[in-house]
Amino acid sequence: MEGENHSKVSEFILLGLSDQPEQERILFLVFLLMYLISGLGNLLIILAIRTDSRLHTPMYFFLTNLSLVDICFTSTTIPKMLVNYISGNKAILYISCLAQVFFFSWFAGLDSILLSSMAYDRYMAICAPLHYTMVMTPRVCVLLVAVCWVWACANALTHTTLLTQLSFCGHTEIPHFFCDLNVVIRLACSDTFINDLVIYTMGGLTAVIPFIGILISYIHIFVSVLRIPSAGGKRKVFSTCGSHLTVVCLFYGTIIGVYFNPASTHTALQDTASAVMYTIVTPMLNPFIYSLRNNDMKGALRMLFTRKPGLSL
Repeated sequence: MEGENHSKVSEFILLGLSDQPEQERILFLVFLLMYLISGLGNLLIILAIRTDSRLHTPMYFFLTNLSLVDICFTSTTIPKMLVNYISGNKAILYISCLAQVFFFSWFAGLDSILLSSMAYDRYMAICAPLHYTMVMTPRVCVLLVAVCWVWACANALTHTTLLTQLSFCGHTEIPHFFCDLNVVIRLACSDTFINDLVIYTMGGLTAVIPFIGILISYIHIFVSVLRIPSAGGKRKVFSTCGSHLTVVCLFYGTIIGVYFNPASTHTALQDTASAVMYTIVTPMLNPFIYSLRNNDMKGALRMLFTRKPGLSL
């Protein structure tokens, strides 16, 4: 059977966050609550933007997509973890693990690229306001979001396809609560050079380049803010960008801590804790960040809750 590249395992074992039954029951309740808050919060953001015509602008169009992606992102990992806690069975089928790698990589990449698109939108609105309506047309926004979805999908599909070429001989325990691409690759007993190379190259295009784009956008924005003579004008700009910048710091801060630090500087437990931050905590906090710091969103949410029954969305 020399040269055969199929996996010799049918399932992996997700070790999760704890092996103590008492702790697992507490973790189940905590993560179930966080999942419900995240899903409901992001759904409310989508509905509020959909029902308030004043929010039918590029900035909120991108925010709608970000909220949708966050719902999908959390649904990729948390339900399986909750099922494992209920059943006591931590096994995940090989094909299910591949699916989890694909969807996790897809939605994580989408988060990164969408945050960059939102930064570009703020850059155009603040630094080139006279050209904003001509550049950020509905057609351009839809095309930009479509490119984000397609590119992130191609990136995830590439990683998943290469993962199927690896052989897994015996060690099947994953020290994580989901099938993280980097962790699964480490379990392989075949050469992973191509996989690692693609992670660094395509990962750079999907994560690093958007992050650099965000930095460049905000450098220009801060320079423009410094030129505003009135304190009120500066506060208005910062209130517009503050929510997005907070989300960027939360998302990229934890990802950099996991994937861009030498492995010798952190433990598997620290990696797992950081993964909880960007896979669960950040998507849960996003609706609060965007609604509590944004008067337009507050007004839209009030309209949503006070809408009379029977009115069409």
